[in-house]
Amino acid sequence: MTQQEVLQAFTDSQALLHGHFELRSGLHSDQYFQCALLLQYPNLAEKLCAAVVAKMRAQFGPGFKVDGVISPALGGIPVGHEFGRAFGVRAIFAEKEQGKLVLRRAFQIKPGERFVVGEDVITRGGRVQEVVDIVTARGGIVAAIGVLVDRSGGTARFEAPVVSLVQMTPTTWQPAECPLCKQGSKAIHPGS
Repeated sequence: MTQQEVLQAFTDSQALLHGHFELRSGLHSDQYFQCALLLQYPNLAEKLCAAVVAKMRAQFGPGFKVDGVISPALGGIPVGHEFGRAFGVRAIFAEKEQGKLVLRRAFQIKPGERFVVGEDVITRGGRVQEVVDIVTARGGIVAAIGVLVDRSGGTARFEAPVVSLVQMTPTTWQPAECPLCKQGSKAIHPGS
């Protein structure tokens, strides 16, 4: 899938929002990816996630193999599930406990197991890094990170390579410098 086709799928599913938003980082933006609105359609979720996996296989070669996929809850769960389906491996997730992502529900990561970290959108990559840390703390290997949208413009860096369908640098402002605020608009936080 081309980047334009992916953006069109976000637009068609009303998952690419335009307006005045406060991002999780505290920055303001005139765009927001509400991936849950796209991922609510299983056929779109399967198609886009399979395209990320196909891109990984093309980039890393036909011998690229992983033992599992791990995602941060909540938004990454459908992405991780579809990555797991495309790779034919199990898909687990980390969830918040006292403000920090942890592995629960008897999910296991064995030393030497290779994982792909799956997420819907990254901007700074903090949640993805938490998941990477969970895998490596248990002796696992993060072979790659797959995301639908990389909003960092490629600046979010990890020890493993990032593969995305869309890479862009959104327009963001500090709240005090936001032109939309200066026009009297109030930012909304449409997050989870």
